[in-house]
Amino acid sequence: MIEIRNVLIAILLVSVLFSCQSPQQQKGIPMVGFVEAFEDATIGQAYEGFIDALSDSGYSEQDGTLEVIHRNAQGDAATLNQIISYFNSQQVHLIGTSTTLATIAAVQRSKDIPVFQTVTAMPSILGLLNAAGQPPINLFGTGENLNYIDTSFAVITEMVKPRGDQLTVGMIYNQSEPQSVEAYEHIAELADSMNAQLVALPLNSSAEAQLVVRSLLTKHIDAFFANPDNTVFAAFETILKNCNDQGIPVFTSESGLVARGAVAAFGADIYQWGHQSGAQAAHYLKSGSTEGLKVEMLNVRKRVYNPEAAERFGFTFPGTYEPITPVSN
Repeated sequence: MIEIRNVLIAILLVSVLFSCQSPQQQKGIPMVGFVEAFEDATIGQAYEGFIDALSDSGYSEQDGTLEVIHRNAQGDAATLNQIISYFNSQQVHLIGTSTTLATIAAVQRSKDIPVFQTVTAMPSILGLLNAAGQPPINLFGTGENLNYIDTSFAVITEMVKPRGDQLTVGMIYNQSEPQSVEAYEHIAELADSMNAQLVALPLNSSAEAQLVVRSLLTKHIDAFFANPDNTVFAAFETILKNCNDQGIPVFTSESGLVARGAVAAFGADIYQWGHQSGAQAAHYLKSGSTEGLKVEMLNVRKRVYNPEAAERFGFTFPGTYEPITPVSN
């Protein structure tokens, strides 16, 4: 009787496990969870690149060779954690993350499922290294350091003539995000080395952006630098309108923000960022192994300018800059 009971329990457990799986999983089709920390037109390009990279390797929902659970936390931390927990319950094969907050939530709440980050700084900047200097063992994908900001910031010193004795550049940053604080500190040192004055004001959320930017504009800045900050992405239209109204050009390190109205950038192509991470994810699905994978540096950056913004402020860019098509807001 005991043996029969044990067999029945085993059958019941297998049945429960099997019933939790989607029809696609039951057919052996891989399931991918992809989470974005907040909704943003520029950041959304990373998801497109990620999915296209999977498709390029033969994994597509249209062809029935992949199932994707795509969720957006809408900027809410509790929702973000719930999404990761849901991915765990669904036993997804891997998790794709877009922006820093999503990546941190994934590695904190999912220790066994491979996480492929995108639009996220390198683990060392995020404070994710252990005592031995190693990142989480399940973290892969593509990251960025702060070196490319130097070239982006230098564009301001080359293009903008100061109204006073010294070029004054304004910026805002989210003081609650480690990578944003580190970016601010890096830019402050950079500005000093270029004989420019940096005026930076902190904030905690995009809801504060209008008030903080208006305060910043009273500081007689010559230009605004939209640094790689999730809050800046979320509030960019507010930042842009207030700066344009005061005749202050906005420069950035992110090409997606140039399409949205910034003057120029030397920085990340967000679509390619997602594509590079998606290619890693596809390799994992094909091989079933993470051996040889790691968080690697973003490999596609470009110099771009917005023709409409350039004309507004009377800037002319050399042929090394690519004109970018403005997006409608």
